[in-house]
Amino acid sequence: MTAIFETDIPNLELIGRGKVRDIYAAGDEHLLIVATDRLSAFDVVLSDPIPGKGAVLTGLSRFWFSRIESIVRHHCAPCGVEAFVTDAEVRASIADQSMIVRRLAPLPIEAIVRGYLIGSGWKDYARTGMVCGIPLPAGLRQADKLPEAIFTPSTKAEAGAHDENIDFEEAAALVGRELAERVRDTSIRVYRAAADFAAARGIIIADTKFEFALDADSELVLIDEVLTPDSSRFWPADRYAPGTSPPSFDKQFVRDYLETFDWDKTPPAPPLPAGIVEQTSRKYREASDRITGAPSRSE
Repeated sequence: MTAIFETDIPNLELIGRGKVRDIYAAGDEHLLIVATDRLSAFDVVLSDPIPGKGAVLTGLSRFWFSRIESIVRHHCAPCGVEAFVTDAEVRASIADQSMIVRRLAPLPIEAIVRGYLIGSGWKDYARTGMVCGIPLPAGLRQADKLPEAIFTPSTKAEAGAHDENIDFEEAAALVGRELAERVRDTSIRVYRAAADFAAARGIIIADTKFEFALDADSELVLIDEVLTPDSSRFWPADRYAPGTSPPSFDKQFVRDYLETFDWDKTPPAPPLPAGIVEQTSRKYREASDRITGAPSRSE
């Protein structure tokens, strides 16, 4: 399987490269977003791509967008890539990992929902007894399920920079209180619906990250990717045990590997061995297959 680290689409203007996505102008009202096989960890783009990863991210996002559209609008457009990419060979190479979406301006916060105490939330709790300013019961263990899902926003970092956790008041200062409340309430509703769906398929969604925009009607729109192994922590329910960091289907596997190095989390990151790349690719595919109920097209 050939990995796509970077794209170059003739006759379309490249308007941005994110940590994972290449974004092209598709007329005045749409964007072509290609989920490449790049992988970022600790906000650093790694030099080793993960074959098939972009197709998994795109397929899962499409799946979830269609399932949750009764809760919140999404940015997917009804037209396909063929409307804008005329070169058949190029179109075939990106078909499984690209989407045409409405052109919208993202809100300047990331909406993070946590259902379990893990990652930076666990570190925050161990230090302060709170997560992003939200008090939690004493005595919780790493990976414990929280009494209720909580909204813990962060700032949005440019490539190479680090996201920063903020509390709700800081989010309200950035986007306004009414909008911050809409983002919080919608994020928790989507997370709960997705967590229930995934639980029936043997996957715990420990936490997840959403991005939103406003459309011309001032309606909240879910954008970017949704409930993928890049934006969420997926744990196999049959191997879950609080008190430790559970095994995962997401890039936490790569983060754990990188934590074995004396690395200061600035570029360049340590290279990934072929075995780590293959195991990561396999974890992404398995997460997709379990959730959607069908083998992913990245195989």
